[in-house]
Parts: sequence; C-alpha cells; structure tokens
Amino acid sequence: MMKQYKSGHRSWRPALRWRAAPDGSRLRLRPADVLISAAVTVVSLVASLAVASWHQGGSLVNLAGILILIASGAALVVRRWYPGTVLGVTLVAALLSAPVGHARLPWLAVIVALFSAVRARRRMAVIATLAVGYLSAVWPPWLIGRPGHSSTFALTLLCGLLALLVAAELVRAAGERRVAARRLREQELLRLAGEERMRIARDLHDVVAHNIAVINVQASTALHLAGREPERAVEALSTIREVSGQALTELRMVLGVLRAASDAAPRASVPGLGQLETLASNMAGAGLTVQVTTDGDPVPLSTEADLAAYRIIQEALTNTARHSGAVRAAVRVRYQEKEVEIVVEDNGPAGGLQAPSASPSGTGSGITGMTDRARALGGTLTAGPRPGRGFVVHAVLPVGGCER
Repeated sequence: MMKQYKSGHRSWRPALRWRAAPDGSRLRLRPADVLISAAVTVVSLVASLAVASWHQGGSLVNLAGILILIASGAALVVRRWYPGTVLGVTLVAALLSAPVGHARLPWLAVIVALFSAVRARRRMAVIATLAVGYLSAVWPPWLIGRPGHSSTFALTLLCGLLALLVAAELVRAAGERRVAARRLREQELLRLAGEERMRIARDLHDVVAHNIAVINVQASTALHLAGREPERAVEALSTIREVSGQALTELRMVLGVLRAASDAAPRASVPGLGQLETLASNMAGAGLTVQVTTDGDPVPLSTEADLAAYRIIQEALTNTARHSGAVRAAVRVRYQEKEVEIVVEDNGPAGGLQAPSASPSGTGSGITGMTDRARALGGTLTAGPRPGRGFVVHAVLPVGGCER
C-alpha cells in the first residue's frame, strides 16, 4: 500500500500497483478483484469444512488443505493480467487439495479463473483445463460403467463442463459487444464534435468577415469625410454602430453553444432569408448596391436550411464587396416545393471575382465554406465567372435540411 501525494495538495489517494503487468505498465488492482478473491477463498474454506463435518468418519481439512485453498483464491487477484497462469495455478491447487489437504470443494477458484481465461481468449488453456478436470474425476475413463465408475456421473459431468464453457463464451461475447458499442458511441461523439467545430468555425468566419468588411468601409468613409462632410461621417459612424451591434448579437449566438447555459437562458434569433433586406442595407453601407428578388411562393425552411441560405448569400456579397470591385449585385431566391434556389451575381470586371477559397482544412472561408454548407444539407453549390463580366454563385438547398 502506497500513499500518493499531489504537490501543493494535502489530499492523498491510496493505490495498489507495481510494475508487473505483461506489457510492462503498472498493474493496478481493482477493489472488485480483491473482493472476489477473498470471497472465493472464504466460500471454499467454509464449504470444505462443512462437507467434511457432514461426512461422518471423513478427514477434516488439514493445514496443507487450508494453505492450498488460500493460495488458489489469492491467485485470482491477478487473473485479469495473467489469465492462463492463474488458471493453471488454480487447477493444480484443485488437483492437490483433495489428496493432500482433504478439501472437498476446491473447484470454485478454477471456475472463476476459467471465465477470465475465456474472456482473454486463452481457449487452449481452457480446453486443457476442462479435459484434465474431467479425466481426474472419472479416471481411469475405461472403467466407466463398472462398479464404482458411474456412466451417468461421467455423462452429467461432461454436460456440465460443456455448459460451463458455453456460459463463459456467452459472457465473453456479451462483454465484447458492450465494448464495441461503447467504442462506436465514442466515435460518434467525436464525429459530432468535429462537425460542430466545423459549423462554429464557418459561422464565426461568416459573421466576422461580413461585418468587419462593412465596418472597414464605413470607417474609411468617416475618416475621409470627417472634416469636409461631417453629416455623412456621422451617418457612417451610425452604420458602424448598427453593424457592430449585429455582429455582437450573432457572435453571442454562435458562441452560445460553447457555454454551459441552461435551456431557459435567452437565445438570439438565428438569421435567415427573412433578413435579406437588412443584409442588403448593410451592404449598401459598404458601397455595394444589392437588389433582392423572390420567385415563387415562400415555403417554410428548416432552421439549418434557412441559416445556410442566409450565410451563403452573406458570404457571396462579402466577397463581392471585398474583392471584385463591383458596385452592384443581384440576389435571386426561387422557392420550389422541395428546394430553394439561390443565385448571387455581380457586375465586377471581366473575368469575374476570384474569391479566395478555404484552406485544405476547410475552416469555412470563401467558396469552399459555402460549398461545405450546401453539401452538409445535401444541396449543391457552384461558383465561377459570368460570360463577359462579373461572377455568379448558384446554390440549391433542400427546404427540409439534410437529405443525405
């Protein structure tokens, strides 16, 4: 028993361990292993003493028998790390306990060790143990059926040993299924966590890139006009205040998933296609005139599809304002029964906008980020130069969200 102290703390934690595991790591005894070992030892001793007392004229368990039973039970403590060795030790102890120590019920430790060996896939050791145990009980086997060698006992014992083997295999299979199911759950949680990180990264990029672009343009305007046209400079500063407030609201919404807040905590509304007019107004403050048109009867969109459509339009307009040199852009939203089609065009110079794409890691910038959003919902997105001049982004999203 050792006491493990943590530097700077007065608490301690008892542990039973030493470098004795087969892989060289520290072998740590579990309380359950110690309890099982103690219980098997006590039951074996009590049962052997009780059986000996019930048989008049029978020999009582002697000191050698007691020591053999104790050694057999104590070996179970390390059965998880040395299943084959422990099974052999308990088998030898069981074979010696009756003739040497007059113990009547020495097989409980063997059964426990056998289950551990089956779980560790030591099948040859298990089969050899069952064979030795069977032969020792009916030896010599060729006398079965003669006086003193009951064939019924031999058959019953054989069936019992086979049933024991089947039960051990069923326990092992059930344990492996539980381990496999736990690993699948862990992998699924890791996958979901990765997808959530990607979603947060895309949202952060879209919120920051769009609003910072507008603020940058308005700040430049305010600085340029501060001395000559103070009224327009004040308008630019007002736009900066409004856009920065929107940015803070959306950032709180994105970062809200990272906080351990209760379900009752207030949540900011998720942006969607219903806020396109506000988005167009903000882009006008950045020097880009945006015309929004809608075709078809609006149909209800899932939260994911509505947010993705808004972010795609936002990213396309932000790229136009920052990189294309265009002064006008058109956004067309066409509703259909099962999908919504989005087209964003600008009148940039010949050859169109060469929008920067994301890095290979896919952090959500540029065309790659928009494409990832569309694909995550089972939709499609294409982007490229228009014939003549300008750039176009075309996306089709299912109205119900993910349809993969």
